[in-house]
Parts: sequence; structure tokens; C-alpha cells
Amino acid sequence: MFIRKQAATTAWSERSEKYCRNKEAPWPIMFLNIPDKLSRRLNIFLLFVFLLAWFSVLLLWFPTTNTTTPQPNHMNDTKSLAPIPMCDGRVSVYVYSLPPEFNVGLLDDCHHLNVYTDMCPHVANCGLGQLLSGMGSGASWFATHQFIAEMIFHARLENHPCRTWDPSRADLFYIPFYGGLHASSKFRDPDLKARDSLAVKLAEFLQAQPWWLKHHGKDHFLALGRTAWDFMRSEEDPDFGANSLLILPPVQNMSVLTVERHPWKGSNQHGIPYPSYFHPSTANEMLTWQNKMRQSVRPHLWSFVGAPRKGLEKAAIRDKILAQCAGSTRCKLVRCGSAESKCHEPSEVLGVMATSRFCLQAPGDSFTRRSTFDSVLAGCIPVFFSPHTAYTQYAWFLPEDPDAYSVYIDEKGNGSQRIEEELLKIPRERVERMRDRLIEMIPRLTYAHPNASGFGFRDAVDVALAALSKHVLTKTS
Repeated sequence: MFIRKQAATTAWSERSEKYCRNKEAPWPIMFLNIPDKLSRRLNIFLLFVFLLAWFSVLLLWFPTTNTTTPQPNHMNDTKSLAPIPMCDGRVSVYVYSLPPEFNVGLLDDCHHLNVYTDMCPHVANCGLGQLLSGMGSGASWFATHQFIAEMIFHARLENHPCRTWDPSRADLFYIPFYGGLHASSKFRDPDLKARDSLAVKLAEFLQAQPWWLKHHGKDHFLALGRTAWDFMRSEEDPDFGANSLLILPPVQNMSVLTVERHPWKGSNQHGIPYPSYFHPSTANEMLTWQNKMRQSVRPHLWSFVGAPRKGLEKAAIRDKILAQCAGSTRCKLVRCGSAESKCHEPSEVLGVMATSRFCLQAPGDSFTRRSTFDSVLAGCIPVFFSPHTAYTQYAWFLPEDPDAYSVYIDEKGNGSQRIEEELLKIPRERVERMRDRLIEMIPRLTYAHPNASGFGFRDAVDVALAALSKHVLTKTS
């Protein structure tokens, strides 16, 4: 349970309660939540009794003798997470209180937020989705949808220590627009004006705000849970359902965080991780998982979780991967697309990756994949076939040297014809160094539980805020 200062009521806190049922109230409120029939005097008496009992427990439980507290073993591993100040004063972010139609109001029609699936189970728990059982101790594992990062980002910033309620003190202004959820609800709408209407309305709203005028939006940012392609409709390209959010002039002044940036036209776009299934609340949960992945036995040299993609040039490599993996005793293949497929079962996906040394990450409908971040979480070295799957996307989150944590095989080169042979060439010592570096990266590519505070590591939101603050400073100074 975490003690937090109560903030003024916002549209988020009023409308999101049924989607964030796991929020904890500060303990004084929970303790004094007594029926109105009892008198104020009884409330004060109960509080006095509680405090007296609490101090008594402290005296008995923590004796004043000078003793040394043993340190936890962490599975006999010497690696640990040092305490990190989550907000050192260099980042101060103001969260706009938008009209509900731009975010939580959209959730009221969650059955129709995606033309392909019912999103109601996925918007639960602040966007984490349904709690998973059998994946580990505590409430840290969720069936999180791959395109839900915007909700998680919003929930994290609502409770973030770097948040300020005074816009005059802010160097970043966050606009909690659920653009991805809205876009996916309109993919099949033939009316282009209807597709664009909410984005246009948001731009008009922002330009009327006093804090927008200071830098004309250069210190404002959005976080989107879908790829940039879904917001950059072009008259030259085929219409696959996108809107025009990211090509609106006011939005081009802002910074846009997205799970996939446009490699050539995304100068104001910055890649953020796809959410995986692990959302820890404490450093101990993170350490326990990292150590488990370090000790995981990996009998499979390589694995692939995916399906073929027809008619997509950038996905042609998948046919090669599927054929080579199916014909190898060293490869574990999880083929997606059939009714019997287990691709959407987190325990199955992570189970395969946690027992593999290399996980192949081929482009699909777009360049990037959520599977990349599942493989990092499982300590499985990603193998890329396009630089746009990771290297040109997530510069704020990945090491500068891609060879330190990944393998690159040119999809048009000879190496793609003999993938297994290429992987066998890599010395065991280098594989171990790469895996160790990969597991060290897990915290910064993970979205911590929105209710957590002071958990001792920087998650994806912390990393993004720090990098964004530096970036905005160069634009506004």
C-alpha cells in the first residue's frame, strides 16, 4: 500500500474508476471509511487506538539493539538494482485534463474500439488488461494488448513523482489522448472527415490553451499505442483506414511517442516499447524475474513465433524463416494463424522464448513487433532482418552498439538462406555476454504497474521522460 498526496479531482479520476479497479486509496482514507452513523468522536477514538497499536507493534518488532540485517540472496546472484531517484528535479511534467471525449470517454464504448476485437477486457486495470494466474507471484502479470501503451502511459503519469500540478513549473506538457483506440474504431469508416474529426478537434482545443502559446506546442507531447502509419493517411498511398492526426501542423510541432515511428517522415516521432505482459510494482519482483531468466535452461538454439504474411514485400523473409525452422531439430516453431494456435497465450509465448537462445524478429504488417519486447523479457537474443524493426526506432532505450544485444542478418543477403548456420558461428562466450546485457535492459523496456511508487528502477516511462526533457530543451532554448 502506498501513501500518496491526494490531488484535485479530474476527469480521469471520475470516469476511469471502473477501468482502474486496482487503484489503492491512501491508508488514512481506507482506515476512516466508516459508516456515517458513527460519530466524529468515535472516528477520532478509533484512530487513536490504531496509532497506539501501531507504535506498540513497531517497538516490539524493531528492537533498539544494534543488529545487522542480512541481505536477500536473490537466487545466489550478485546483480542487484541500486536505489534510483525517480525524479531529481530535471523533469517536471504537467498532465492536461482533457474533456473525456479524448480519452476515458472513449472507453464507455469499449466493445467497438477495435474493428477486429472486443477491447473491453483489454482496457481493464488502467490498460494492463486481465490479470494472469500462474505466471509468478503477485499481481504483476497481465494479458496486455500490444496496442494499449497510451492508456498505460496515462495511468503511470497520473501517479508519477515528476508530475506537477502547476503548469508554470512544467518543462513538459503531456496530452493524454487515446488516439490509437479511437483510430482503430474508425478503420472501416469510409468517411474521411469522420475519421479525422476528433484529431482536428484536439488540435483546435490545444491551440486555445495558454500554455500552448508559450512555445507553440514544442514542449507538448502525445503517447500513441499504435504505429505512426495509422495516423499518416496519404493521398499517394492506398487507404487502409488511417487518419491524419500526425500530419496536422499543430501536431507536427509537438513530440509524438509511438510504438513505431515513420523511418523517413517521423522527425518529431520517437519510438517507445510495445507493452509486454510483466508490470512489476517492486524492485524485488524485477530482480527475481531477471535472475530467473539468467538461470533459464535454453535447449533450443533458435525459435520463431509468427505466421506468414501474404503480399507484403517486407514480410517475405517469413517464408524463409518458417521453412528453415520447420526443417530443423534446433528450432522451436510456434505457428500463428490457426484456431489451435497458442500465439496469444502469454505463458506459451514466453515459455518458448525463455528456453531459446535466439528469437527471430521478422517484420510483419509493419516493421516492428511486440514480440521483440517479449524476447527481451525472456532473455532471448533478438535476431533482426530489417534495421527498422528496432535500430531506427528505439534509440532512447537500446544500447548504441546493436551487436551488444542482438544479431542482424540482411534479409536480402546469403545469410538469410542459412540462418541456423549463421547463428552457430557466434561463440558461446559472446552469446553469454549478449544475453547478460539483454537481461540488464529489461527494466527500461518494461512498463511498471501504474500504482507502484519508489520501486527502485527506471521503467520505459521514466526513460522516455528523461530523454524527452533533454530533446525539448534543445527545441525551446
